Amino acid sequence: MTNLLTHELLTRFKEVGRQDVQNPFVIAKFFAPWNSWAWYAFSYNEETGTFFGLIKGSYKELGYFAIEDLRGVRGPNGLRVERDLYFREKPLSEIEKPKRHLEPSL
Repeated sequence: MTNLLTHELLTRFKEVGRQDVQNPFVIAKFFAPWNSWAWYAFSYNEETGTFFGLIKGSYKELGYFAIEDLRGVRGPNGLRVERDLYFREKPLSEIEKPKRHLEPSL
């Protein structure tokens, strides 16, 4: 199981602050490995333990989600929500981009 919130991530969230901008940078991605749910965090309030970001589940929405809620979710066979260790910061607009499909060669 990965550590959902490292010291480095806490430091980065403090550096970027609330990001009240049109196209904020997503700092961290969390996901449920047993389904398609993902949480893209671009701000974190350490006092309340809540993130603000994009939640992709049954539908997409911007909203708050708590670190303790992510830690408490259990899937089949005890699976837990994980942090995407390969995710790199990017603007929210890049997460919302449709995937490009390669054209078949003729």
